[in-house]
This record gives sequence, C-alpha cells and structure tokens, in this order.
Amino acid sequence: MRKSELICLGIILLSFIVGILMYPQMPDQMASHWGIAGDVNGYMPKFWGLFLMPLISAALLVLFVVLPGIDPMRRNIDKFRGSFDMFVIFIMAFMFYMYVITLLWNTGMRFNFIQPLAPAFGVLFYMCGVLIENAKRNWFIGIRTPWTMSDERVWEKTHKLGSKLFKATGVISFLGLFFPAYAIFFILAPVIIIAVFSFVYSYLEYSKTDKAKKAKTIKRQKARK
Repeated sequence: MRKSELICLGIILLSFIVGILMYPQMPDQMASHWGIAGDVNGYMPKFWGLFLMPLISAALLVLFVVLPGIDPMRRNIDKFRGSFDMFVIFIMAFMFYMYVITLLWNTGMRFNFIQPLAPAFGVLFYMCGVLIENAKRNWFIGIRTPWTMSDERVWEKTHKLGSKLFKATGVISFLGLFFPAYAIFFILAPVIIIAVFSFVYSYLEYSKTDKAKKAKTIKRQKARK
C-alpha cells in the first residue's frame, strides 16, 4: 500500500472515530445542507449526518486507488504519480474539514457555513492547478476533451494554461473569507468560467494543429508531384 493511501485511510478512520464520539451530542435531525447564503435548508437523521461523509470519503479513496490501475494510459499516470497522490491527500483532508465544520454547526455554533469553506476550496483549487500542471495524457485525470485526448500538443498547451487558471481560482476563492455574502460566487464562478474556457481553448488549439497538419500534407503531396 502506498504511503499516501495510508495517510488517507488514517483521515477516514479519524472521521469514523469522531463520529462515534460525537454521536451522543448530536440532535436526532442534523443540519446537512446549506444554501448559497450559508443558511440551513436541509436535514438528515443523526446516523447519516455523522457517517455519510466518512463513507463518501472511503468510496472516493477506493475510486482513486482503482482508476490509475485500469487506465489504458496508466504509464503516463506513473509520470506524475507524486502530484496525484498529494492531490488525493488534499481531497481527503478537504472532506474531513467539511465534516468537522458540519459537526460544529450541529453542536450549536452559528456562522455563515460558506465562509469557512472558501479558504478550503482555495487550497483545493490551487492543488488542482499543481496536479494539472504535471498531468500527462490519460483518461481519468486532467482536462479531458476530445481535442486534448486526440493530440499531445493540445493536451500540453491546455494544461499549461489550465494550471495557471486553477491556481488563480484558488487565490480568488480566499476572498470569500473576507466577503462572506459573496463567498459562493468567488468559489463557483471562476470554476465555471475555467471549464467553459478550457473546452473552447482546446478546440481552438486543435483546429490550429489540424490545419497545420493538413497544410504540411498538401505541401508534401505537391513536392512529390
């Protein structure tokens, strides 16, 4: 078992232990969903409120362990495995952080729920940028569009730009800590923009590459004649 997997298992185990210890202190119906203003808009029974998040974390870890092994391009994943392992640890830490602030709310503490999430998302998005910066072409990790998967050059150019954008998004997300009323917008808006922009950018880069290839082919055919 990899060191990163042991760390993640430790975080998940800690989540279950915390849930067991906190069980007597939790209300029968726990707050579990919050709106964009940071106010509660959904509840669930105590058992699921305490253990759903750790179970989701465990399922995610299984997914992260399995996917690299079944990817047809798994040799490429090995080239940036260190960055991927670090990202998985941050995902597990992020889930645990959300779990803790959920429990704090249910013990009676009151705050804008989105505000403390802003810096957590900021770190997560920045780590996405680090992962994307190092990612080599594969089927599960990175900015996978029909055009990045079809051309190595398009993959590299799209991920080089995407890395910078995700790191910038991480910084922007931190603003939600200081402007809680707009925290959700600092978190979501940049990500949506990046997703759309990366999709369009990869298509445009592929179009350039495709045209260049066709031009070279035409020149070769003329030269042969």
